[in-house]
Amino acid sequence: MAAHDLCATTDGQPRIGVLMTVDNGPDGQARLAAFRQGLQQLGWTDGRNIRIDIRWSGGNDATMRKNAAEMVALAPNIILATGSSSMGPLMQISGVVPIVFVIVPDPVGAGYVNSLARPGGNATGFSTFEYTIGGKWLDLLKQIAPGITRVAVLRDSAISGGLGQFGAIQSAGVINRGGGDCNQFAGCHRN
Repeated sequence: MAAHDLCATTDGQPRIGVLMTVDNGPDGQARLAAFRQGLQQLGWTDGRNIRIDIRWSGGNDATMRKNAAEMVALAPNIILATGSSSMGPLMQISGVVPIVFVIVPDPVGAGYVNSLARPGGNATGFSTFEYTIGGKWLDLLKQIAPGITRVAVLRDSAISGGLGQFGAIQSAGVINRGGGDCNQFAGCHRN
């Protein structure tokens, strides 16, 4: 991060907002320490030449919505959003403040970005999954059991990341979703 990438706030220091989906316990502190260490390796130190504002939600959606509103009101130069539960409220509140997300399973499917290659808008970041791995799992299964003609995929429809993986598996070849949707392999039967 170069000095010109962040504009100074009223106190003269660039400001980074951090929305943590976890609580302020050992796991959360370890994640925050890794973030601070990465910044320090780039020459940025909290309190010296940058200001970091942190909010913890402890997995509570109401707290996250409140923290997201507070964070946007602080007018940081950029926000680090950890997890989908922080991205939803942020995207509803602010379309201006740049957001970098981590630990988001399917940012495209959730509507946070247009694509991973060209996110567009004010958000970019790192996806938790590489969805083409689902197709590779299917390829591996076909190598192990070459005579396989049907595969069932169990997934939780409430988890947005499941949609991307399911699509990758579906496009890789064989699927029967219980409703009779079949594709290229013989042996798929309508239920």
